[in-house]
Amino acid sequence: MKSNGIITAAQRTAVVDTSDWPSERDVEKSLDFPERKVKAGKFPFSRWEFVVAMVIFFVFSAGLLCVYLTMPAAEYEILKLPRSLANLRSIKDHLATYSKIHPSKFILVYSSTYIFMQTFMIPGTLFLSLLAGALFGVTRGLVLVVFNATAGASSCYFLSKLIGRPIVLWLWPEKLHYFQGEIAKRKDKLLNYMLFLRVTPTLPNLFINLASPIVDVPFHIFFVGTLSGLIPAAYITVRAGLALGDLKSVKDLYDYKTLTILFLIGSLLLLPTLMKKKRLYE
Repeated sequence: MKSNGIITAAQRTAVVDTSDWPSERDVEKSLDFPERKVKAGKFPFSRWEFVVAMVIFFVFSAGLLCVYLTMPAAEYEILKLPRSLANLRSIKDHLATYSKIHPSKFILVYSSTYIFMQTFMIPGTLFLSLLAGALFGVTRGLVLVVFNATAGASSCYFLSKLIGRPIVLWLWPEKLHYFQGEIAKRKDKLLNYMLFLRVTPTLPNLFINLASPIVDVPFHIFFVGTLSGLIPAAYITVRAGLALGDLKSVKDLYDYKTLTILFLIGSLLLLPTLMKKKRLYE
């Protein structure tokens, strides 16, 4: 779910000292990026960026392959990635048996796969989160999902810091400028804003992972915001994994009631920022 709404304080007729506030021109300058416009349909990478991306991808892929090759002998068809709810239900029992026989190596493969998919923006981690709940229960599943999601997002952050700018400018140029403006306005309470973004579906997590280093979100803010902010959504997904048979569609995970709760939590996290703005106008 995407939202381009901006929360602003109510305007009041009061005398406020704005001498230290940035002007509109300053804000516009802060949003400027290096002149590198990517035409629609044109490949966004330069030659060296493409080479670097391929090298990193193949290194990660080789590492993941080595992890799979160290697994004990098993029916490899049960180790395939679930791509749908029906597929997840069909392999859940086999994976449950396998995880009980080889718990440590199964978790190693699970974590390596999850982090790999998060790093390279491969869809499907939602099904892995459901699987964690089905196999390990709420508490262990939640810890496993939050750890892997944070590790994968952090890896994606550093990958984007190296070669992500052309991708984001190619896919989301307007959204990137909007995100840059929001970050610039919330420098003092940036952690609260990052928590809000992680808790609510205001912006896609994929975009946040890629855009954060480009708009100069410090890594410690990104890490803490991700680690803490992913907990509510991860809890909902992991808990749903306990009742896969009752889940008809992944859309059922985020109904209106769930979204309302998430936005309520996110609004509470933004409260310190809103209170500060209110004091400025009083």
